[in-house]
Amino acid sequence: MARYQNIFTQVQLRGHPEIGMPHKDDSEPRINATGFSYWMGKFGQAQLGPLYLGKLGLASLLMGSLAFLIIGLNMLASVSWNPNRFLKELFWLALEPPGPEWGFSPMVPLAEGGWWIITGFLLTASILLWWLRTYRRAKALGMGTHIAWAFASAIWLYLVLGFIRPALLGSWSEAVPFGIFPHLDWTAAFSIRYGNLFYNPFHALSIAFLYGSTLLFAMHGATILAVGRYGGEREIEQIYDRGTASERAGLFWRWTMGFNATMESIHRWAWWFAVLTTLTGGIGILLTGTVVDNWYLWAQEHNFAPAYPDTGVVDPSTTLIAPSEAVIDPNQMVEDPGALPAAPSQTQGS
Repeated sequence: MARYQNIFTQVQLRGHPEIGMPHKDDSEPRINATGFSYWMGKFGQAQLGPLYLGKLGLASLLMGSLAFLIIGLNMLASVSWNPNRFLKELFWLALEPPGPEWGFSPMVPLAEGGWWIITGFLLTASILLWWLRTYRRAKALGMGTHIAWAFASAIWLYLVLGFIRPALLGSWSEAVPFGIFPHLDWTAAFSIRYGNLFYNPFHALSIAFLYGSTLLFAMHGATILAVGRYGGEREIEQIYDRGTASERAGLFWRWTMGFNATMESIHRWAWWFAVLTTLTGGIGILLTGTVVDNWYLWAQEHNFAPAYPDTGVVDPSTTLIAPSEAVIDPNQMVEDPGALPAAPSQTQGS
């Protein structure tokens, strides 16, 4: 029926606020301020609160806010403190890491990349404190720690990009700038510099798991909505007492795909696909520049990519001759048609 095709919640219940189960440890009490939001209830739980931040949560939010404040002020300073230019050019502004001349030294002048190092420290501390908070909250509520370890996989990729790989290469300049378009430009230049990441097998795995995650999420979400009229959204009940919703869903996928997951196993499939997206991606980034300098040449050597016909263009990474030692034949030099004419010498006259 048409009402089952709506993404919005059809019925919103109102009652006494749900305060939650008591903590299993000596955690500080929750902030019991609660309320209800009609529009949030359209998409999910309408109840707001109770809240619990604790010392870890407050410290994480404080450090994260300081990091974003430093990024914003540096971007604002780069446009001469002009708020109009700041709003107009926000997507192109960046806080860049230190240049290669500073190596991996933490003692960098603020204007030369020191602000980037301070921001990276604050943001990393904020993320790690929030991870510790998710782990401790799960333990306090008697839950499994699946969320914390999935979060750790994303943190692994973040640390590889901003700290581990630059540390192995001995230069902060290998890290990613803070900015919207600048970090996308860094990604494109990074791929070109190392011979196209498409030939990186761990990058390929990461993309496969990324697309697989979206496919699994869409299939699972569509399946639960399709059997919602039979109580399919009560998945816990369907796990330990398989009812008509899970029977129909399983039968549908066996008829259409030849295989079906269970109400329990589909969540393990989705968890592993999501975790492996950033886990394999981090491995691929870590190997780039440290173990493999040109992924296309590596792929050719390992029969992973075809060898295209020779075009006569020499890849600098394949020669042992330094650019300063290369011999230039004047007879092979071609004049640039767009260059300005050279000024006449004194012997030629004015």
